Amino acid sequence: MELLKCNDLSLGYEGKSVAEHISFTVSEGDYLCIVGENGSGKSTLVKTLLGLQPPLAGSIEKSETLKKAGGVIGYLPQQTPVQRDFPATVEEIVCSGFLARSGLRPFYTRAEKQLAAEKMERLGITHLKKRCYRELSGGQQQRVLLARALLATGNLLLLDEPVAGLDPKVTSEMYELIRALNREGITIIMVSHDIAAVLAFATHILHVLHGSAWYGTAQAYRESDIGKTFAGGEQWPTSYQL
Repeated sequence: MELLKCNDLSLGYEGKSVAEHISFTVSEGDYLCIVGENGSGKSTLVKTLLGLQPPLAGSIEKSETLKKAGGVIGYLPQQTPVQRDFPATVEEIVCSGFLARSGLRPFYTRAEKQLAAEKMERLGITHLKKRCYRELSGGQQQRVLLARALLATGNLLLLDEPVAGLDPKVTSEMYELIRALNREGITIIMVSHDIAAVLAFATHILHVLHGSAWYGTAQAYRESDIGKTFAGGEQWPTSYQL
C-alpha cells in the first residue's frame, strides 16, 4: 500500500528551481534511500516532504493510512552543534515526539508515557532516561532522536544522514538498528552519501540530479548508467552485507 506519492515535483526557493521532475512513491515496508551530489536538492526535498516549504510545482499525496496517523513523518535531522548541546533529559526529548500530535495539551497522557518507555527500551536507552542529553555520546544521542522520531509517527521515518560523525562501530550498530525497525514494519526514507549502505539496505533509490531525478529499485540502480557512474564503476562496495 502506498503511503506517499510525489508527482513531478519542482523544488526551490523564491521561484528559483534547484531540482525538477521528481516523481516517486513510498509504500509500506519500503526502505527508500535518497542520494545525489551536494547542492542537487536533497535538503530541499527533505523540507518539502516535511511540509516546511511548498513545491514550486507538482504534488505530494498522502495515503489515508498516513493521514489517520496525523499525517506526520517521524524525522531524524542532521545534528548541529547547538542540538548536541541541548540542556534537557533524555526522557524529555523522547517525549517531545508527541508534540506534533498533542496540540496545546500541556501534559503527556499515561498511554503516551508508556509508549515512550517502550520506545526507549526498544532502542536500548532506558538506563539513560534521566541523563542530560548533552552528556551523551554521539551514538547515544542519535538513539534518543530516533526514539523521538518513532513517537512522532506510526509508520514512516525520514532520516537525514543518520550516521554522520559517528565512528565505524557505532555507524554499523545504527544501520543494523534502522534495518531491524524496517523489518518490524517501519517504512524508511534515508538521505545518505554512504553508497555501500545504500546498496546493502535500500529496496528503492531516488537519485536527485541537477534538473532531474532517477527512481527505481536498488537492483535497477545497480545496473543503470547513473548508478555505475555515481559509485565509480561496476565494482560495488561490500562494507555492509544483506
